[in-house]
Amino acid sequence: MPAMLAVLTFALSSTFGPQQALDTPPVMPREFRAAWVATVGNIDWPSQKGLSVDQMKSEMVKIMDTAQRLRLNALIFQIRPSADALYQSKLEPWSEYLTGVQGKAPEGGFDPLEFAVKEAHERGLELHCWFNPYRAGHPLQTGPMAPSHISRTHQSVVKKYGKFLWMDPGEPFVQKHSLDVIRDVVHRYDIDGVHIDDYFYPYPEGDKEFPDNPSYEKYRNGGGTLDRPNWRRDNVDHFVHSIYTTIKGEKPWVKFGISPFGIYRPGVPESIKAGIDQYSELYADCKKWLNEGWCDYFSPQLYWPIAQKAQSYPVLLDWWISQNMKGRHIWPGLYTSRVGGDEGKTWNLKEVLDQIEVTRKREGATGEVHFSMKVFVQNNQKIVDTLSTGLYSDRALVPASPWLGKDSPASPIVKVEKNNDGKWVVKIKQGSHHAVRFFAVRVLTDHWLMPRVTNRSNVVLGLDPNKEPTGVSVVAIDRVGNESEPTMVAIHGAPNPQLAVQR
Repeated sequence: MPAMLAVLTFALSSTFGPQQALDTPPVMPREFRAAWVATVGNIDWPSQKGLSVDQMKSEMVKIMDTAQRLRLNALIFQIRPSADALYQSKLEPWSEYLTGVQGKAPEGGFDPLEFAVKEAHERGLELHCWFNPYRAGHPLQTGPMAPSHISRTHQSVVKKYGKFLWMDPGEPFVQKHSLDVIRDVVHRYDIDGVHIDDYFYPYPEGDKEFPDNPSYEKYRNGGGTLDRPNWRRDNVDHFVHSIYTTIKGEKPWVKFGISPFGIYRPGVPESIKAGIDQYSELYADCKKWLNEGWCDYFSPQLYWPIAQKAQSYPVLLDWWISQNMKGRHIWPGLYTSRVGGDEGKTWNLKEVLDQIEVTRKREGATGEVHFSMKVFVQNNQKIVDTLSTGLYSDRALVPASPWLGKDSPASPIVKVEKNNDGKWVVKIKQGSHHAVRFFAVRVLTDHWLMPRVTNRSNVVLGLDPNKEPTGVSVVAIDRVGNESEPTMVAIHGAPNPQLAVQR
């Protein structure tokens, strides 16, 4: 039997002693801190094709542990690079980035997405799934396409464009298929978000025109009146809005995030002089999507330095914030991989630190997403050490999304005891049937610490043995970020005059 110490559990609403104001933990900070985990070309995970399942698991655990050490609170995991799957799917073949052969499953029934969800949630990390909606083939794929790949089963809707294969966004079948893929993942996996990036119609290959004559002629013959550019934008608009409604139809709490190219159009705003025109070249009216609130968070890829006037990070960030008519989250994408990047393109770590500081000074932005996780795993320029002892020295919760739900969960039921190894264990139960994603556990020693955010019901506190805890506070956090009132536990036998024990 564990050696239990006498404890007393009570909600914050209970009557404290005369020093209650001192006892109450400070408000927990809110800031989205995420990183993209890219699988295309084995950028971040797995490190190469053909690894054993144990090796793949070990690499994923290292990513999760690094994210936890860095005090990130979300990962955006690419699970569909090119109409393939890094998870068990009946709709698309296994990705060759796993086993080296498209359509070949990992051994032993290993499901990377299932594993990633479990490992992330145990560490207090949200897990968002990143889909490429239209890409069907990438030059970094070296093997043949599986018989079940869309380029084999529906050849007419897949187009060769430059070095890529691309599903035609103007084909209704393509939109339905990609929506079915997203719906399937949302339905079967306990994920926190769906994410798409900047690939809509493909980036231009010189003066080559995307070969969508058959689908456009079909549209015109059916009575359509839009010219080709507006028809292409309408195709993408319809698809983006359909993703949002499809997700909410399955699980309203699952967030939808978009990370478009960081410049809407050259000259918008006026000082932004250079950059691709995604409105007229990618046919992505991402300003409209943000204006209309067709997403829950928006992460424009602001991959330029602060001082680069033609594409200034703060100027672009301010402009995107000004377009946020529906009050969605603005979490810009940072090109953090430039820290230790290719020769001639390396940034000093200070650039990324300064960009985080710039973001924090904007009332309309509440976090950032780093591309990509590899820079943290490699700890280039000691980036993990610097952030974890500096700007990310305190743990932060993901900002709440009140438009997805405002009801807070009930305070959890908490008990604290020592186990046979002499370590403090916090035992937690939900206080109601309101769905809870995480528990945030804080400990009072000489000050309040927040050592752990997790979904576990038993939390072993790894504390300095010279600092006995005198109190514990636990809040429940639901799937959209609402938190309960804290449950406070005062511990007998660990004297601290600040925490009054009710008898």
